[in-house]
Amino acid sequence: MVCIYCGGKTHVGNSRPQKRLNQVWRRRECVQCHAVFTTEEAAELSTSVSVRASAQGAVSPFNRDKLFVSILKAVGHRKTAVDDASALCATVIAKLLQSTVQAAVSPADITRITLQVLKNFDNAAGVQYRAYHSN
Repeated sequence: MVCIYCGGKTHVGNSRPQKRLNQVWRRRECVQCHAVFTTEEAAELSTSVSVRASAQGAVSPFNRDKLFVSILKAVGHRKTAVDDASALCATVIAKLLQSTVQAAVSPADITRITLQVLKNFDNAAGVQYRAYHSN
């Protein structure tokens, strides 16, 4: 990584995984100008994980925003709906990544895991999600 101020090389002084957000927080210092700044690193899910409709079906990139919107609709009745949806989305993605085989997930797996997470968080949100995503 290069310095955001002078473009020089940097080294990592501190690094902490953020499991809930699937990110790594790093404190960096520039070797040239000695500026200190923070970075957050996360995997690019749209290029790392694919959604496979069936064994021979079409493959599409994973879309976090699509998942976020569906969760937001389910938790829309809550006062902190956006914050809740963001945290729930991160939880669902973490569980999806734990259950993936060769970086491919099925829409049924996404629905099943999302429903499970929502029901554990707020049963009404789980019912709302199931109403829109039932077969």
